[in-house]
Amino acid sequence: MQHQFDDKLVVAISSRALFNLEESHRVFVEKGLDAYCLYQRERENEILDPGVAFSLVRKLLGLNKEPSSKHLVEVVLISRNSADTGLRIFNSINHYGLSITRAAFSGGDSKFGYAIAFHADLFLSADPVDVRNALDSDMAAATILPSKVNFNQDSQLRIAFDGDAVLFSDDSEKIYQEQGLAAFSKAEKETALTPLLDGPFRNFLSALHRLQGEYSTGHELIRTALITARSAPAHERVIRTLRAWDIRIDEAVFLGGLDKRDFLRTFGADIFFDDQHGYCDSAREYVPTGHVPHGIKNNMR
Repeated sequence: MQHQFDDKLVVAISSRALFNLEESHRVFVEKGLDAYCLYQRERENEILDPGVAFSLVRKLLGLNKEPSSKHLVEVVLISRNSADTGLRIFNSINHYGLSITRAAFSGGDSKFGYAIAFHADLFLSADPVDVRNALDSDMAAATILPSKVNFNQDSQLRIAFDGDAVLFSDDSEKIYQEQGLAAFSKAEKETALTPLLDGPFRNFLSALHRLQGEYSTGHELIRTALITARSAPAHERVIRTLRAWDIRIDEAVFLGGLDKRDFLRTFGADIFFDDQHGYCDSAREYVPTGHVPHGIKNNMR
């Protein structure tokens, strides 16, 4: 029997994003594949500690337990492990009661292709090369950075986004980088009525918005925020773009270049997505953070 994910939010996550596998990875880097395989087999009954994205995954899967839920969220594991060395990962999944039943073990090969095959709305990985490849394939993707692990027991899922080069295209950011703030502000004022083009996370935000609509208390279960360096007058185009997309975002903070970390801590983000390394390095001191290597600041082309 075929099972389709058309009506679900699908998140593909690597084992190193879900669990703390840094010691295992160190063995692989320093001693090679055979030593790594032996290391994992000898410890396959030792439960792995949660990784940076563990709380996010737990809350996503928790939405399926709501009384009105139709099992609207699917999390799939994507790993470079083999099925043999991956046994420890599934033992840990079972220990924590995570309802992850689908997985792809690529045996050392690049794994982003399996995220595409699963029709994932979002791909989270510790491997920046796989993330870049996923973005090039028009999938929302982020590199999970070593960040503060959030063990907040609150069931509300809180996801925060940067604007330009994440939710929106980097066209405006290009003007800012190439011509400066004055030219950027002038261009945004002149085009305030013209919606911004889609960024790599637009469809993921749409999927979250659709998911909120499936629950009578959707905005209590899932809360979204835009945390952007933009300020007036560049705010108007953002607001009108979200209207044009028919998307409600719950909170918006226009910082005018201020550091984002205190605002992210106030929001209590389970994860924050940004394209700029500087903002990511600051944010990850307080909240789980995913770097989106997209746009002019990342020199992808």
